Amino acid sequence: MPEYRNPKPTVDCIIELPGDRIVLIRRANPPVGWALPGGFVDEGEPLDKAAVREAREETELEVTLEEQFFTYSDPKRDPRLHTISTVFIGKAQGEPHGADDAAEARAFPVSALPQDLCFDHGTILADYLTYKRTGKRRKL
Repeated sequence: MPEYRNPKPTVDCIIELPGDRIVLIRRANPPVGWALPGGFVDEGEPLDKAAVREAREETELEVTLEEQFFTYSDPKRDPRLHTISTVFIGKAQGEPHGADDAAEARAFPVSALPQDLCFDHGTILADYLTYKRTGKRRKL
């Protein structure tokens, strides 16, 4: 059977905390910098379960997903390989703690998000903020 070089499915989670805050992790592995909690989907794992698992592994928060937001598929979104990320919006209580491959996890006010975001997470958060302000999703 031929070997196919298909994109890898990933998930990211925009975790909303009380006080109009968003959880980001500082990645311990390259590419380093701030990112949304997320990662690769395991074989046999539904996307929503992967998003909850990755959020728990990296932030130690129990996240309740509210909605599937958008899917990002630019082949250049991840410098390591071509990934396709389905992004979810979820809610949690408490304070995040960096775990697994997250060197740190922190809740940022939406008005003071860091600028040095990995991957295309700056675009994702800009789309999210537009959606929260206007109710309009990103157009294809």
